Amino acid sequence: MTRDRRVTPGATYRVQLHPGFNFDDAAGIVEYLARLGITHLYCSPVLQAAPGSSHGYDVVDPTRLNEELGGSEGFDRLTAEAAAHGIGLIVDIVPNHMAIGVRSNPWWWDVLKHGPTSRYARCFDIDWDPPEAVLKRMILVPILGDHYGRVVKNGDLQLTPDEAEGVVVRYFDHELPLAPGSLDIPFEDANADHDALHGVLQRQHYRLAYWRAGDHDLNYRRFFDIKTLAGVRVEDPAVFEESHRVVLELARAGKIAGLRIDHIDGLRNPGGYLETLRERAADAYIVVEKILEGDESLPEDWPVEGTSGYDFLSWSTSFLVDPAGENPLTQTYESFTGATSGLAEQAFESKRFIVAEVLASDLERLTEAFVAVCERHPDYRDYTRSEVRAMLAVLAAAWPVYRTYVRSGSVLPAAKAVVAHAIHHALSMERSVDERLLEFAGEVIVLEHAGDAEERFVARWQQSTGPVMAKGVEDTVFYRYNRFVALNDVGCDPGSFGMTVDELHARAERALGAYPHSMCATSTHDTKRSEDVRARLSLLAQMPDQWADAVRRWGEMTATHKRDGWPERNLEYLFFQTIVGAWPLPADRAVPYMLKAAREAKVETSWTQPNERYESILQDYVNGALEDAGFTADVERFVRPLIEPGYIASMTMTLLKVMWPGVPDFYQGTEAWDLSLVDPDNRRPVDYEARRALLAQSATADAGTAWAARASGLAKLWLIQRALSLRHARVRPNAPYRPLRVRDDPAGRIAAFTRGDDIAVVVQRPSPDGSYGDQAVVLPPGGWIDELTRAQHEGGPTPVHDLFRGFPAALLAQPHSP
Repeated sequence: MTRDRRVTPGATYRVQLHPGFNFDDAAGIVEYLARLGITHLYCSPVLQAAPGSSHGYDVVDPTRLNEELGGSEGFDRLTAEAAAHGIGLIVDIVPNHMAIGVRSNPWWWDVLKHGPTSRYARCFDIDWDPPEAVLKRMILVPILGDHYGRVVKNGDLQLTPDEAEGVVVRYFDHELPLAPGSLDIPFEDANADHDALHGVLQRQHYRLAYWRAGDHDLNYRRFFDIKTLAGVRVEDPAVFEESHRVVLELARAGKIAGLRIDHIDGLRNPGGYLETLRERAADAYIVVEKILEGDESLPEDWPVEGTSGYDFLSWSTSFLVDPAGENPLTQTYESFTGATSGLAEQAFESKRFIVAEVLASDLERLTEAFVAVCERHPDYRDYTRSEVRAMLAVLAAAWPVYRTYVRSGSVLPAAKAVVAHAIHHALSMERSVDERLLEFAGEVIVLEHAGDAEERFVARWQQSTGPVMAKGVEDTVFYRYNRFVALNDVGCDPGSFGMTVDELHARAERALGAYPHSMCATSTHDTKRSEDVRARLSLLAQMPDQWADAVRRWGEMTATHKRDGWPERNLEYLFFQTIVGAWPLPADRAVPYMLKAAREAKVETSWTQPNERYESILQDYVNGALEDAGFTADVERFVRPLIEPGYIASMTMTLLKVMWPGVPDFYQGTEAWDLSLVDPDNRRPVDYEARRALLAQSATADAGTAWAARASGLAKLWLIQRALSLRHARVRPNAPYRPLRVRDDPAGRIAAFTRGDDIAVVVQRPSPDGSYGDQAVVLPPGGWIDELTRAQHEGGPTPVHDLFRGFPAALLAQPHSP
């Protein structure tokens, strides 16, 4: 089916499904969403996930709908209710991995039971013949809290009766099957004799191990560093069919209209996967979860509508940031924290740490694969395994994008540019790396040397660089490099400070030409802070002196709550930005956030090696600061003048999103003000009763009424409803985007453009003092009516203060001809 015959969503609304908000709960908000102007409900994964899953990405059985969400009957009720209100469904799917830490995954259970002879062995990316001889034809299962021998002697491993299996291995909450015929004595006798129990366990298709052993010895591909999420070999046609059967049946039946593909970069062959998916779901609207770095683009041959929207999130946030604030804010950050290394240095070191330590087992598999390549080339066969490992770690740390998309017969110029950049960066950061070996690796990665061993290494390499980037940058540097955290978010570049109006227009024109149906998001379930938090924080770039004074004051005021120099200055600086962006922020949200931030930063504590003393001091510090009346009063005085311009900045992001080339996406609850931080804070229950009340007010409100009630969130919801209504009625998805000239705007605060010939949009980068200069937007000829304020304007230079009289954004339309 051609692109023109696929339905393009007008606006999507993302919900996080879990046992506390199931299919019926989602059905309960459909009528509200339809009145808001949403055309498609966009759901987190709906297939059977691990028991109690709060997100659905830990799928255990892709052949059935999640029973905890209501199963197939509940899903049918949801689709029926959605159809009754003209709303389609888009669902998130997880082709890359499955959850294996629970018995409820029948595929993994069968593999543990039967080993490489299991009918499901081909489903998982398992190395059955790893370098470690003890793991040949076995799976490492690193779940033990201590070394294996001690656990056996302590009696924590037991054989227990089981109704379905007869006898299973139990370790606290973990259960594992026994291989057929492997228990040759009564299980009670085995439990009573350590040697006998050890003998039974030695006959299994898995090797139980201390949990830390998994970091270096794991012999299956996982999702990032999560050992309980195993990589799926979806490139195998039989595995694709079995794992996608239910989703494709729903698509053919018309119950779902679109798919969002999670972690596309984890697949062995993303392009081939998408081609197969498009063949099987020709009518579906398909977007991929993909972070694009800098000027990076999606591969042109991918048969998709675009991304899930992180690129727009970056652009819209960057426009709100005044580039003139970079130098003074950098000076304040470095002066307060003592930071001496920049973003590039921190990113390189963090990624090298991640690949060498956190993802060490992946590095070992890469090393083995590249050693096999070297063996085929006499000039390189004498390099030691240690030299190869060190070179690959440096190259991965220097890699500038999440991954390349090289496959046999298809090496894009962009891939060669990435390799050249990475080699140059690697040599500049680590002079001890062998240049000849590094350049040879680069040649192999772009398939300048043919062979099965080379292609196996390239496939493995491309699946590995994404996790290094994600864990090293998103989940480490974004909590270490705290210069200006409005830019420390998914899809953003903390090193690129702000965006000019011309750059914003260029991005829009490029988006329209390449992927006019891509999603445009401003908040997601993965963002580090909500759009409203980022909008308020963006104002600090225009008030660097006031910010510097506040940081100095707050550092002195909270010093009494520190102990032994903890928390460190860098984390204090993050805390101060966090409370400004999310104020008022109660301790029951601030403490968990700061603990998570400290663990993600991996400086004084981490998830795998928690420093209990440090974390106790950090918790006391946050509680003490938020109980300090003098400190909180000072924060309140600082934040109060930022609230209204923060609202305006959010209005700018919202209207840009609705009228931008692409599909506007709204994350649950963000249609009103939402000052959420990273998950789980951004997955708190949404008060839909309050939002329904706002929607009822919106029906009769005008611009003045909506803006007067802005603190309630009415202004934002009102703008969304009005703008979506106009978009649906008057703006075609591929309507031309044309920048409008703005006079007397040297700071580049005003962005104005048309969509088509008769719709014009004017938005602003607000200033903290709320002032306007003599800027004027040159409107095209003819009469214009502001759909928000109902004010009338004539074509030609129109003062910005006239356009924003009554509402801080303008959405203009020329009357239809009779």
